[in-house]
Amino acid sequence: MSATTVNTPLSTGASKVEPLADNSASSAAPIDVLCMGCTDERCDFKPLKLKRRPLGPFDVHIEMKYCGVCHSDLHCAAGHIGLQPVTYPCVPGHELAGVAVAVGVQVTKFKIGDHVGVGCMVDSCLKCKNCLAGEEQKCKKQVSTYQSKDNGSGRAQTYPANTPTIGGYSTVQIVHERFGILIPSGYPLEYAGPVMCAGVTMYDPLRRQKAKEKKSRVGIIGLGGLGVMGVKIARALGCEVTVISRSASKKDFAMNTCGANYFIDSTDPKQMESNKGKLDLILNTIPIDHAFHLYGPLLAKKGKQVILGLHPGLGGAMVVNLVTCGGSKHIGSGIGGIECTQEVINLCHEHNIRPEIEIRPVSDLNEIFSTLDSNNDKGIRYVLDIANTLKDVDHVAVECKDYPPPKIKDVKNKLTLCNVLGSCCALLCCCRWC
Repeated sequence: MSATTVNTPLSTGASKVEPLADNSASSAAPIDVLCMGCTDERCDFKPLKLKRRPLGPFDVHIEMKYCGVCHSDLHCAAGHIGLQPVTYPCVPGHELAGVAVAVGVQVTKFKIGDHVGVGCMVDSCLKCKNCLAGEEQKCKKQVSTYQSKDNGSGRAQTYPANTPTIGGYSTVQIVHERFGILIPSGYPLEYAGPVMCAGVTMYDPLRRQKAKEKKSRVGIIGLGGLGVMGVKIARALGCEVTVISRSASKKDFAMNTCGANYFIDSTDPKQMESNKGKLDLILNTIPIDHAFHLYGPLLAKKGKQVILGLHPGLGGAMVVNLVTCGGSKHIGSGIGGIECTQEVINLCHEHNIRPEIEIRPVSDLNEIFSTLDSNNDKGIRYVLDIANTLKDVDHVAVECKDYPPPKIKDVKNKLTLCNVLGSCCALLCCCRWC
């Protein structure tokens, strides 16, 4: 077998990568990487020195510039997802944005210097009906960007082998080209990371429900990081958008900053009553378990409410929709596939859609987690400045000493099988699904 060569320009300052015969990581040295990780559910983030696998023939070596911080990063690191045990140290991050500094010789999708993003997954089987339909996120062998393991293909192999994947709170990412996203050169990298998660999470159900074609009347529940992106994307698709929030103080932000057409204060019975039947599609972004069926009356006949928050209601809505053969008005949705993610970053570039962000040094992670756990009232996506603030382990460690572990509340209704079944029963037995 002929050895794989790697193109590495001297101008990037990237470390030299040895020739690699295949993706087995047996013929080249692993790549050193500096990460921000936590060692238990307290989420006390500190710098760690780890390694990435060597570059394979179909791999892209990404020099990380920015990584967004998602609310699901908190849920995972804190052990709130009962269906998925956490292996520590945990290095989250699935909103990656950086620059390709080296590519394997068989890579055709990217070239050196391209801006590259990585979202919530780094592999799938690529053979099942879901993968072939561009729905890799539904593949049973999907490999998440962090806290997952290679499915046997080697495309998401780690170093040492068969250890959990490590996410974007790191200086380097190695990804198979199939799961990289080409960020348009004119789109600012600092804004691109959140599009890989928040952007595609909101765009996928709009696309699936053909909101653009139908000129749907779309409701967005919750005006956090997800909701803000939902409003902007739905408006770009030509939809009429109504923001639904329990905080009347968000009306100005919703309509004048985000571009919503209407606003409903969900704590006002008169407003809820007067808007019955006026929405074709509701995207519910509330991240904790709640009585989402109470928003059902706002839907028009055959309308759908899509549950997006990572809580038992998400699983319950998905199961009930399957049981009722698609007849439930409450459905669940997660992320989108690679094609969908590429579409939404292109859409954001074309319409100059940018998330509301706040760039922070990596040493602020504990404080950021505390803010996310309390309430993200500002609708901000926090973005870590990887390139400028994650350079030296000792320097970062000193800066982190100023921050105590984040104050994270205990979650009563975790995303466990038992709680998902409870949500199913509530929807079915109380006839809340129809």
